[in-house]
Amino acid sequence: MLMGNIQPLDPIMISWPITIYWYGAIIGTGALLGLWIAMRESERRGLNKDVFVDLVLFAIPIAIICARLYYVIFQWDYYGANPGEIIKIWEGGLAIHGGLIGAIATGVVFAKIRGISFWKLADIGAPSIILGQAIGRWGNFMNQEAHGGEVTRGFLEGLHLPQFIIDQMYINGTYYHPTFLYESIWNFVGFGLLLLLRRVNLRRGELFLSYVIWYSIGRFFVEGMRTDSLMLTESLRIAQVISIALVLLAIGLIVVRRMTGLANKKYLDTDTAS
Repeated sequence: MLMGNIQPLDPIMISWPITIYWYGAIIGTGALLGLWIAMRESERRGLNKDVFVDLVLFAIPIAIICARLYYVIFQWDYYGANPGEIIKIWEGGLAIHGGLIGAIATGVVFAKIRGISFWKLADIGAPSIILGQAIGRWGNFMNQEAHGGEVTRGFLEGLHLPQFIIDQMYINGTYYHPTFLYESIWNFVGFGLLLLLRRVNLRRGELFLSYVIWYSIGRFFVEGMRTDSLMLTESLRIAQVISIALVLLAIGLIVVRRMTGLANKKYLDTDTAS
């Protein structure tokens, strides 16, 4: 096939009677699969499976709003001049760190109201979160976003990628690093790792903090390859700064919680105390 004839995949999944974009459909699929996994695990850990249904009814919309606001704030030069674009989340522009802030804050308040350990909820939900992130990156793929710098077609073929991925990485006459794929694979591996760590019976909270460490390490390196990073300064990428801070914070919390006795309970304990 001639490169000039390569056409990007249609970002619209269904156009009638309503328009549904692949971006939203893929993210929604990841969220639903994650919810199903969390519901099954919550029953095994002595919680009513409906706890996570109730939680996501609040957490998902708040996370989406926070993810969008986070992105818009750091792109305010554009959105300030084009306020009508702010609501167009189907075109992309959701910052995962903003979404995590919203989801975690919602989880803390929810756990407090329900009288359930936040750390227990976070541990149960951690594999679901990273699985949703792994699947959600394919929404970026459909929008031809979250890619890296320029590469050659030969480089992509050398990675033994399927043809449809190679073609979708051909954007405006240039091939790009499929960084969405790198991060997706990293997160799928992280999902498997967290499932294995469940059996280790870590201290309460440490499964979630292991997720934070794993995801942040991968995001740090992938972010360095991307061309669409939100920037703090001309040379400082916000996501990389946040990733380093999260790794240090997670490690610090593990150490402090163990030293102070706040993490004496373990993942497989069935009570709901903190």
